[in-house]
Amino acid sequence: MDRYLEFILNHYILSLALAVVTFLLIQELFDTAFKKFKSISPLLAVAKMNDSEAVIIDVREPNEITQGHIENAINMPLSKLPEHLTKLESYKKKPVLIACQTGARSASAGKILTKAGFEQVFVITGGMQSWESDYKLPIKMPNKNKAAA
Repeated sequence: MDRYLEFILNHYILSLALAVVTFLLIQELFDTAFKKFKSISPLLAVAKMNDSEAVIIDVREPNEITQGHIENAINMPLSKLPEHLTKLESYKKKPVLIACQTGARSASAGKILTKAGFEQVFVITGGMQSWESDYKLPIKMPNKNKAAA
């Protein structure tokens, strides 16, 4: 035991780093174990969209939407999601699929929606990056200029 104490005192930076990493790993373990939303792949998201009345919420910023989005997706930036939850009240019992660029913001949106009482929340893993690049699924490009016929 004296050797451990001596090591900790001589290498306090390493000991502190070990404590921080251990804390972060335990926190991640608890977050994963107790999260109330599910992660699904883009292919399973398409299947869920086809089988049920799922709603797709794209939590990217409006300038990111110009690069393409999932058809019929509702754009609701993550920064404005908490204040616009009342607009989504009618979807509380329906499957809600959440997409962002890489999947990071979707997890935050999933936490917000489950706390607000949404029952079926699904985060698309990898986000639009995975949707387009890995799975080569179709996206809808916004009409920048409509040609006159």
